[in-house]
Amino acid sequence: MIITFIGYRGTGKSRIAPLLAERLGWPWADADVELERNSGRSIREIFATDGEPAFRAMERMQLVELLQSPKLVLAAGGGAILNADTRADFRAAGPVIWLQADESTIADRILDRPGSAHRPNLTPQGGRDEIRAMLALRTPLYAETASITVRTDGRHPQSVANEIMAALPEPLRIPAGGRP
Repeated sequence: MIITFIGYRGTGKSRIAPLLAERLGWPWADADVELERNSGRSIREIFATDGEPAFRAMERMQLVELLQSPKLVLAAGGGAILNADTRADFRAAGPVIWLQADESTIADRILDRPGSAHRPNLTPQGGRDEIRAMLALRTPLYAETASITVRTDGRHPQSVANEIMAALPEPLRIPAGGRP
């Protein structure tokens, strides 16, 4: 079974996925990190040299590989849900957790922060206009894919992980070691 985290960048997927994995006693993976490791290039480099369609094809292949795991908590890239087959694969693999945050929270978390420079702009304007445009495009796809939705605005990652743990199907609520 795979538990997949989806949501726009800056919503907390890569911070909360390892917390949930630790509670479950499962491995976890960040799909973007795995793609960069396997390609030997940053996502920004892939976008710049090969373009977004090539990146999305590489992303799809990486996700297909990760979804073969018997147990995994997966932090998917923010745009992974753009592919209909990927959305279906996420749903078939297990619970899909959509982490949400409002535009202002996302902007505070990703704009002018260390590490944000390795992510490419997805629209010519970038910044808050990009966040607004991408949320408008992706929100219906996140909603279609998710089985659990959790807001992360102003919340500590442990609190979010607690809420997710409580929302998981009953057999998954018993953490590693058998203690609830």
